Amino acid sequence: MQVKQRILLVEDEEHLLEAIKLNLELEGYRVTTATDGKKALKIFKEERFNLIILDVMIPEIDGFQVAETIRLQNTVVPIMFLTAKNSSEDRVTGLKKGADDYLVKPFNLEELILRVGNLIRRVMKGDDLKELNSYVIGDKTIYFNSYELHHADGSITSLTKKETMLLKLLIERRNEAVSREQILETVWNYDVYPSTRTIDNFILTFRKYFEPDQKRPTYFHSIRGVGYKFMDQ
Repeated sequence: MQVKQRILLVEDEEHLLEAIKLNLELEGYRVTTATDGKKALKIFKEERFNLIILDVMIPEIDGFQVAETIRLQNTVVPIMFLTAKNSSEDRVTGLKKGADDYLVKPFNLEELILRVGNLIRRVMKGDDLKELNSYVIGDKTIYFNSYELHHADGSITSLTKKETMLLKLLIERRNEAVSREQILETVWNYDVYPSTRTIDNFILTFRKYFEPDQKRPTYFHSIRGVGYKFMDQ
């Protein structure tokens, strides 16, 4: 049930784009592609990624400008330039624009895969690196692998796959606000975000499961205009 790490790959050479995409997907990543800078920025604004791989010489808006714009909105997501521009001045410019890595074409595929893994692991939190198998909320225990909620009296409630995934996401991000868009993307795999009423219904169910007083929730909080936060010490 591990969530796939997401990569935005921006490359205007179609055969190279497809080859890199295929190899990253074989490594278990979920890859979204764009062939020009304008599309890349549009996609970045609508979705959430764990890594951006960016060519420099692309149509509409060049890669340096794309990186600079992304950095104004997000200082965390790693950016790797993958480009034929190989002068020392180009490398310096790329790093100044906010890139975390710079790989020159032609490149070794194994080296690319290793660099991608290193960049993604660098920004993952400790809880992301270990598999969460169970979690205790009050007098109840969630077992993620068996999709079960065990109560103090010994009874067991079966959880759906989506309930389990949403619980795991909120618990892994405990004490942080998680946006509706992030939830839909991670749990429902939506690329374009529809009505989020579905999430609201899941949260109501969680409150029935876990909250001593559903009108004054202790664990599952609504964050107006954003999404939800699971609170626990």
